Amino acid sequence: MSEQERIIQYPDETVAESPPEPAIATPTDLIYGLESKPPLRDTLFAAVQHVLASFIGIITPSLIIGGAIGLEPEDRAYLISMSLFVSGIATFIQTRRIGPVGSGLLSIQGTSFAFIGPVIGAGTAAVAGGATPAQALGLIFGMCLIGSFIEMIFSQFIEVISRVITPLVTGTVVMLIGLTLINAGVLAMGGGALARQNETYGSAENLLLSLLVLAIIIILNSSRNTFLRMASIAIGLIVGYIVGLSMGLVDLSRLSQMSVFTLPIPFKYGFGFNPTAFIPFAFLYLITTIESIGDLTATSVVTGQPIQGETYFRRMRGGVLGDGLNSFIAAIFNTFPNTTFSQNNGVIQLTGIGSRYVGYFIAVILSLLGLFPVVGGVLQAIPQPVLGGATIIMFGSVATAGIKIVSSVEIGRRETLILATSLGLGLGVTFAPDLLTGMPVLIKNIFGSGISAGGICALVLNILLPGERR
Repeated sequence: MSEQERIIQYPDETVAESPPEPAIATPTDLIYGLESKPPLRDTLFAAVQHVLASFIGIITPSLIIGGAIGLEPEDRAYLISMSLFVSGIATFIQTRRIGPVGSGLLSIQGTSFAFIGPVIGAGTAAVAGGATPAQALGLIFGMCLIGSFIEMIFSQFIEVISRVITPLVTGTVVMLIGLTLINAGVLAMGGGALARQNETYGSAENLLLSLLVLAIIIILNSSRNTFLRMASIAIGLIVGYIVGLSMGLVDLSRLSQMSVFTLPIPFKYGFGFNPTAFIPFAFLYLITTIESIGDLTATSVVTGQPIQGETYFRRMRGGVLGDGLNSFIAAIFNTFPNTTFSQNNGVIQLTGIGSRYVGYFIAVILSLLGLFPVVGGVLQAIPQPVLGGATIIMFGSVATAGIKIVSSVEIGRRETLILATSLGLGLGVTFAPDLLTGMPVLIKNIFGSGISAGGICALVLNILLPGERR
């Protein structure tokens, strides 16, 4: 490849005269690369689309956990606000890269779904033992804070870990992340969990609305007009919101009950620790490390960055360390562990904007949404079918990124066994979650997630099976 051809394929990469780093850098069709600084209009459009893609995912764990342990409405609202506020801080740290902390990629941080089971288990047990739901939160956040050091420690041994967490393992995990999320996308297309309760799930109006959003995104993303491509998700969601409003699917009645401003208060619910309840927390921080490596590898792929070599390992060390530090900050400000959000890789692919500078704007928007709950309430009212139409293609894009990673590996009999078994178990647990009903709580907490089950399977088989690890 000539230098001129290389510049065309990698416009944001400085071409050195020395031999290139032994790494895999994949060509992309991005409009703006990692270090590009898009015009303000394009930056804002991309930032808003990332926020829309991640908003529901950030607040959902707080909604689920708050309801499960019986929190008062004002405490639930506070958890939601802090989830958004901390996600903004964490996203800035991850994208800005402060010293050794952060990946320097356009990687959005949000509340991790992996911890929902253990958090609810610890919270309900504390309440059953006589604690108030607010006191149970103090115990939960204490264990989250202590556990965050586990991920920080793991971050310093990425090269060692990478000997067993190879591209085959990370690719499998990324595929599982996308494939298991598709179930949530389809659920939203039909109207969501509430629609199942009121027996409107899968109604013609829900499906037509979600398909309208999906069609708009596909059509605009296929356009040669770069602006329409970059704004495809935002336009699809806005049109869907307006149509949903006319159909009576947008509920803004709760806005009047929301406070105008929320003040972050460190350790508002106190601090506690339970060694027995901490075991699944500790293990899940290892799983979060694997997930983060997978997510960050996928982000590297979609932004044309290397997935081998020193640059890659430096990003992984910083990214996982940032994950751990952000979970530490999250516990201080009364919210749950943070992790990288995989659905935003789909936004990067669809908009063609991989610039990490967009992350700064995303960080500001998320933090402001946390400080001013009324603004977030407007976004919270987005109809489920509208979100479903947008997320189904984004989640599919994440799975595609996993396929790209796996395709960089030579697939032999050993790799086929690992891939087939891991995908089978991971998707099996996802589609039949009652499989582990008779198992101990610890087993259910660890293997109840398709990502955890498939990821652990891929990791263990990659260690045990004879042959070269790829």
